[in-house]
Amino acid sequence: MDLLALADFNLVARHGGFGSAARASGRPKATLSRRVAELESSLKLRLFERGARTLKLTQEGRALYERTGALLTELDETAAAIASGADKPRGRLRISAPLLFSQIAMGKLAAGFFLRYPEVRLEVTTEDRAVDMVEEGYELVIRVNPAPDENLVGRIFLRDRQVVVASPTLNRPSDTAAVPAVVRGTGEGVSAWDVKAAAGRSSIAIDPVLCLSSLIMVRDAVRAGVGAGRLPLSLVSHDLAAGRLVHWGDAAEPEIALWILYPSRRLLSARVAAFLDYLKEAFPMGTADELAAYVGG
Repeated sequence: MDLLALADFNLVARHGGFGSAARASGRPKATLSRRVAELESSLKLRLFERGARTLKLTQEGRALYERTGALLTELDETAAAIASGADKPRGRLRISAPLLFSQIAMGKLAAGFFLRYPEVRLEVTTEDRAVDMVEEGYELVIRVNPAPDENLVGRIFLRDRQVVVASPTLNRPSDTAAVPAVVRGTGEGVSAWDVKAAAGRSSIAIDPVLCLSSLIMVRDAVRAGVGAGRLPLSLVSHDLAAGRLVHWGDAAEPEIALWILYPSRRLLSARVAAFLDYLKEAFPMGTADELAAYVGG
């Protein structure tokens, strides 16, 4: 297979058209079109469906792009590393991270990483959905309690837990009366929180008086005394220490585990390895208190 033609095919597939690929690379549009046509002829496959105004990958073209894009990138990086005499972190690093972690920690992490590795162009996208790393071009994803995926490998770099907290002005009911609660989401289908405390397990009946889409919004409303809330310990650790909130118990549910994941088939580039090491340095123990100290520091 002609590697130059394959590289041109990947360039066109990545930019979604011959014109866009030509402008991005500075290469003639006619040359890219000819090279892709030659590749299709040699493979005896149609890689693109060509319309009057659109260019779309065929099923075979998408399979080829997904399987060769990362390999070509690694070849380029290896050649650049050999030419420079060192495997120095450089190039673009795309990361997908969940909303809450991005809001409280990724800005500081990204800034510190850039100051150490200024030749890496870090791009962080905030989203809680499960992304397709190969299809969407991510090299790393951070996820909370992800489902097992045989195509991904990684490790837990932080552990947290949910706690039930409230303002000191809000009394915890001693009977079955419902307590005003601030919840994330719609609040539908939840009438009580199961909690663990030194005295044992118990259930707190709740009346959702505010339904918010962000855990930071929930924390701020709980601080204001509107109601009790169920929040990650790292998000309220400073409030508990300062007495702005009181701890009613731990939520009786599995711990929160933050994973850093990457495709199992790929060799680790220098920039990916550098970011993994940087995360380990930032959170050596991986505890909720460590995250709280990092955010508050």
